[in-house]
Amino acid sequence: MDSTSRRSDFDTFISRVESPALLAIAKHWGEVRSRKRLPGWSDLAPSAISPHLTRLWSFRYDRQSGEFTGRLAGNRIMVATGHSFRGTTLKDLHPPHIYEKSHAEFTRIVTGPTIYRCRGPLFRAGGQVVDGERIVMPLAEDGEHGDGLLGASEYVVPSVTGVPFELISENAEWYAV
Repeated sequence: MDSTSRRSDFDTFISRVESPALLAIAKHWGEVRSRKRLPGWSDLAPSAISPHLTRLWSFRYDRQSGEFTGRLAGNRIMVATGHSFRGTTLKDLHPPHIYEKSHAEFTRIVTGPTIYRCRGPLFRAGGQVVDGERIVMPLAEDGEHGDGLLGASEYVVPSVTGVPFELISENAEWYAV
């Protein structure tokens, strides 16, 4: 896919993002990638997205093992899930049926690479389904080969949080990078 097609797909993605906070995060991702295929973690400027840090979450990806390990979870994410992602593998965060689906989606994002967006049910916390919007974008320190992902979620923090926490990923949209 040529750079014009990739730009067009990114522009379409941007046009679909509804949350002002997620839009700011997505635009920052697009700006810092510059002429590279993908931005790296070190390219991100926390000061540029500081009002939205509580919505962010991130995972590292080990290409050899195929495993994702938590790097960051903002306060809103930690409150909803009941724990921090930092240093925790994706496998340890979710029951097997959720892990398999999440792992497949995360792998598609980081190896495609592709950008993910969904709107609607995001997760179930304490039996309560929470609607919102989620975006996930690949990261690559070398600018080319995915080694992580940056996600952000917008939702009203539910009255019931923590365990059991179950990720929902309906209404997925995929955009080429």
